Amino acid sequence: MKLSNFFIIFLLFSFCISCSKEEPVKKSILKEKNLELQVLKTYNEAMVSLESGDVLYAAKKFNEAEILFPQSQSAPKSALMAAYAYYSQDYFGDAISELQRFVKIYANYKDIDYAYYLLAICFYEQIVDETKDLQSIIKAKENFIIVANRFPDTEYALDSEFKIDLINDVLASKEMYVGRYYFDKQKWIPAINRFRTVTDDYQTTVYTEEALHRLVEIYYILGLTDEAKKYANLLGYNYQSSEWYEQTYKVFNKKYEKKKKEKNKKKNKITKTILDKIKSLAN
Repeated sequence: MKLSNFFIIFLLFSFCISCSKEEPVKKSILKEKNLELQVLKTYNEAMVSLESGDVLYAAKKFNEAEILFPQSQSAPKSALMAAYAYYSQDYFGDAISELQRFVKIYANYKDIDYAYYLLAICFYEQIVDETKDLQSIIKAKENFIIVANRFPDTEYALDSEFKIDLINDVLASKEMYVGRYYFDKQKWIPAINRFRTVTDDYQTTVYTEEALHRLVEIYYILGLTDEAKKYANLLGYNYQSSEWYEQTYKVFNKKYEKKKKEKNKKKNKITKTILDKIKSLAN
């Protein structure tokens, strides 16, 4: 009898333990589902605000959705949308802060390529011109390079490569702007350094021809004829039909301009003679 009572007590005890274990699990599941519903509600509220143009409130609600359930799959999406909300109305500083935080916390997120691309765009759209602060230009280029190198098969890579070329044009323009200033002031060494930067680092830009010509001019002025000829040969080999090659040719052939004028004068004289003959025939 005692053994039987002991067995019953044991079963009851086991049942109580089982119930006590199931209860926290049920509460956890319910809590998680409740959080998901709150996140969804907050996210949808943010989307409505974004679409209505209230981007600051939208960003706030997206951040709130992320914080409500940081372990959920929707957390990184909410964080990314907060950054986009700021970007959509040109709050570039806030968007950049959000995106820099995003790429650190959610480095393995499936849309990390878009995050880097949007970060690059935020810097890119702040570029004013080549005479201004270069910080935005450099940061934009750095992030476009990340996109092009790390995600080469994405739609963002192609546009990133295109914008890198545009940025290189801006950077080369900056070097030429400063180089011309030094050239006019006859500060030959700093001028050489600027023009060399263009020929060495920005070879595919439209400024390479002029930079080569300027180097020819400077080295010729300094009496370094061999060095001048080296750059003249480079210019001739790559851009023989350009106006800058013609300018370079004048540096080495001082009679060139005189011959050119005489040639044009002779050509105009022949043309006038032919026209006079045609006119006489018409009469």
